[in-house]
Amino acid sequence: MTTGNCLCGGVTIQIEGPLEPIQVCHCSQCRKAQGGPFATNIPVRRAAVKVISGTDLLASFESSPGKQRVFCSRCGSPLFSQRDSDPETIRIRAGLLAEPLDARPCVHFYVASKAGWWDIDDELPKYAAAYRSPSRHE
Repeated sequence: MTTGNCLCGGVTIQIEGPLEPIQVCHCSQCRKAQGGPFATNIPVRRAAVKVISGTDLLASFESSPGKQRVFCSRCGSPLFSQRDSDPETIRIRAGLLAEPLDARPCVHFYVASKAGWWDIDDELPKYAAAYRSPSRHE
């Protein structure tokens, strides 16, 4: 079991089962939503995630048609995103999760639109645009 929380501690989540590898997205929407050079996402089955506290603090923003970005309304921490086209999967923001974390990054995608001031200097696979996870949780 993995747990995590937002910056203010108002929203606490619990994830049952092993985690998928971390996916690193460099698209301009993720950069703006995170306030950094990329987003670190872990695809998780919706049924495996429980909000332990703070359901009343959850707020969302539809950043593009059919995609919701969920955040804490008190501290603004990004929590996860979800797509209408894949209702069984949510993409948890890895930075919320308690350490130690066994999951590690496995891929960079949307690198064609990455921040010009950020160099990607690891050996992970890089995709210019979208990435389709080999697992069913993308």
